[in-house]
Amino acid sequence: MRITVFGATGNVGSRVVAEAVGRGHHVTAVLRDPARPHSLPAAATIATGDARNPEDVARLASGQDVVIGATRPPAGSEAELATATKGLLAGLAGTGVRLLLVGGAGSLTLPGGGGATVVDDPGFPPSWLPIAVACADQLALCRTETELDWAYLSPAALLEPGERTGRYRLGRDELVVDADGTSAISMEDLAVVLVDEAEHPAHHRTRFTAAY
Repeated sequence: MRITVFGATGNVGSRVVAEAVGRGHHVTAVLRDPARPHSLPAAATIATGDARNPEDVARLASGQDVVIGATRPPAGSEAELATATKGLLAGLAGTGVRLLLVGGAGSLTLPGGGGATVVDDPGFPPSWLPIAVACADQLALCRTETELDWAYLSPAALLEPGERTGRYRLGRDELVVDADGTSAISMEDLAVVLVDEAEHPAHHRTRFTAAY
């Protein structure tokens, strides 16, 4: 497959590039700043572009099978996430290229919570609220798109660097938890989820989630 990854040097994006390259896919890793140091695989094609710019998105999606958006703005610039999402949706319009977006867990409902979401939990860190709100806005934007083939992946509540196990469980709009009530997945395995979805599309114009 031919895959373009925006946010390719981020925590999740860099792991997606490595996972896809490791499976033999042709990967274009998009950087906003070509001079920025990175440790991306040598087999990846490095390109310059900005997800916020529809023209860049269209150019870098040409001839590709899937575009993966794994951008994550720095603290204080959370509104950029909506701008990047608009750029991706507009740039891919009419191309036939599929879009996979990495979102947030905050809007997932809690098991047995009567419709309460992750952000409604009293233990939700206040410092995470701005990005959680931005991710909810990102999902809302996707849900207005009825022609582009998109899928939105909400990770588990706890997403950290770790081990690639290749195992995970999928869900839709409810947080996936284990027997102890913990919701977690490594960034490495989230990359596995994304590349699995790219190879075997199972979610279309919908949100899904994954955890151990």
